[in-house]
Formats: sequence, C-alpha cells, structure tokens
Amino acid sequence: MSSDAMTGAADAATGTADLADASRRLLEQSFNTGNFELIEQLVAPEALNHDPALPAQMRELRGPDGLKRIITTYRAAFPDLRMTIDDVISSGDKVVLRWHSDGTHRGELAGLSPTGVHGSVTGISIDRWQDGKIVEAWAEWDNMGLARQLGAAPPEGSVGEKVGMGLQHLMARWMRRKNPL
Repeated sequence: MSSDAMTGAADAATGTADLADASRRLLEQSFNTGNFELIEQLVAPEALNHDPALPAQMRELRGPDGLKRIITTYRAAFPDLRMTIDDVISSGDKVVLRWHSDGTHRGELAGLSPTGVHGSVTGISIDRWQDGKIVEAWAEWDNMGLARQLGAAPPEGSVGEKVGMGLQHLMARWMRRKNPL
C-alpha cells in the first residue's frame, strides 16, 4: 500500500476520533455543567435536532440556540443532572453516543410539577458532522421510564396501567370503526 493511502487512512481515523471526542465533550460539558461554550463552537446555525420526546413547541428549534434551550429546560428540571457517556461509536461523518443520565426532579418539566424523585434514564444520540460542525442530531431515550419514575405514567403491572390499557382498547375499537383495517 502506498504511503499516501496509509496517510489518508490515518488522517481519516484521526478525524473520526476527533469528532467522537468532540461529541462526547459537547454532551457532557453542556448537560453536566451548563457551559455552552462548545455548543457555539461545534453546532451549525441551522442544525436539526430529531428527538420525538421533545415537547411540541421545542421540536422546531434549530442550531446552538435550540440546543441551549433544550439543555436549559432539563437542567432547570434536574439541577443536579449528570450525563455519562457509556459507549462511543464513530464512522465517517456520524458519531453514536450511548449514555445514561440521572438527576433529582426539582423543577417543572413539560408541565410536570417537581417530585423530588431521583430519576435515571438511558439513551442513544447520533450526531452528523459536516465541515467541523454538527448539522443534524437524533436522540432516542427512555422517556416512558422517566414518566413512570416521575408519576406521570403508571408503574408497570399496576392497576393504573391496567385501567389505561382498558381505555386504550376502547379507543382502538373506536379508531378501527373510523379506519377499517
């Protein structure tokens, strides 16, 4: 193999490692400390964030200001919020982070009153990089698990869950009448 090809491979590997480190530092620094310095440096002005768990009014937010607002919302609800990166996988222009977070629910979150409960969730985030900036990100995390911990959804196996399932079955019947299978 030519030295040019090997140098290119080494540069690509270093670039991918740099992106992985930048994604990790961005998530940990911004969520754990509320320091937004890296957001300004690493998030493109029109970056898209795909997180189906976000409240509807936050889904259209873009760029650094959007990410700052999201983080500020969670840090206000969980002042002792701590995110820990468990795994980093990178390939080409994408970085995948498997993470877990925990904190004490001391502020309102999407209309949920503070409970004082120490909750924890796991999740996966994917960042797509272009020209040294994140231009698109996806997040999937255990929002149902958090809702259960905060009393916004019934615990598994509870009477509340059974009642909810019964109501869903009634609603499904009604929906099938409107939309036959």
